Amino acid sequence: MPKKLVYYFGGKKADGDAAMKPLLGGKGANLAEMVNLKLPVPPGFTITTEVCTHYYKNNRKYPKELRDQVKAALSRMEREIGKKFGDKNDPLLVSVRSGARASMPGMMDTILNLGLNDETVHGLIEMTGNERFAYDSYRRFVQMYGDVVMEMRPHSKNERDPFELIIENKKRDRGVKMDTDLTAEDLKELVQEFKLEIKIRLGREFPEDPMEQINGAVDAVFNSWMNERAIVYRKLNNIPES
Repeated sequence: MPKKLVYYFGGKKADGDAAMKPLLGGKGANLAEMVNLKLPVPPGFTITTEVCTHYYKNNRKYPKELRDQVKAALSRMEREIGKKFGDKNDPLLVSVRSGARASMPGMMDTILNLGLNDETVHGLIEMTGNERFAYDSYRRFVQMYGDVVMEMRPHSKNERDPFELIIENKKRDRGVKMDTDLTAEDLKELVQEFKLEIKIRLGREFPEDPMEQINGAVDAVFNSWMNERAIVYRKLNNIPES
């Protein structure tokens, strides 16, 4: 493996550019190019496609240098934005997205709002002045993480989504029809009910530690390279696994 596994973009110059699509994937290469063109791009970083190749050639294990390089890139983001990941007063929230050498829209997984937990949600409330927005974001994050990362999703067409069932029960109890009719307190309760359902079904806790959240999300995105819809899409479009 090359020594450099993570390429930063943001500020005045990115580590990569549009010519590096085989290494950074289409999304990563184009974000880097946009930074170099001085377009306003929020900072972030790309884990190379070679890491994904290594992951599958080595029994789904990463190069040992990856975690430290991810932490270093995250620290650089924090300095640039002026927020700390996991800060309970003014939290930095991030997304983990997929990007391949060949475009595969919608085939791989994405996780949004990483960094939210029972402490940082209060910082988001202070930052926005909107308690309902903060708990709706938190509720959506727990639901998405539980589905994508912890795999607590329907596994057959006859199975109902457990999170959607909880939401339906909450709306019925409150006598409302729309998700938007639920109050901040209702959404706060949903967060805890989602977490309890995860504990009951999976026998493990929803992760509160932001770095554990990121590590789990990275795993999920790499694993989605071999999910059924991605495999079928590649076959239909003659895209090799590499």
